[in-house]
Amino acid sequence: MESALLTNGFDSISEYKKPLLLGAKIRRLRVERKMVQRELAEKLNIDTPMFSKIELGVRRAKRSQVVQLAKLLHVSEKELLTLWLADGVLNAVKDDRELGLAALKVAKKTIMP
Repeated sequence: MESALLTNGFDSISEYKKPLLLGAKIRRLRVERKMVQRELAEKLNIDTPMFSKIELGVRRAKRSQVVQLAKLLHVSEKELLTLWLADGVLNAVKDDRELGLAALKVAKKTIMP
């Protein structure tokens, strides 16, 4: 988990401020495909400022929107949902690095006994 943060320019979980993993990926894919925010926002039935907030990590997308975005951007649904979920986890643990890492270890043991 922490390695994903390092590749996004953060030195540690304690420097992580906002969920950026999904937003950065969406932006990169949108730009590569020469699409504008307005176009994707319209297909998601949201306004352009809301879409911009999702890309910037200010606003969290709904799961159903992430699924739609995967289809619109021709990318794996699993990939985008993984980033979406990782953003949620990072947001939950951002204020306490030590406790957050301990909680992630417990969760991993529960998921993968």
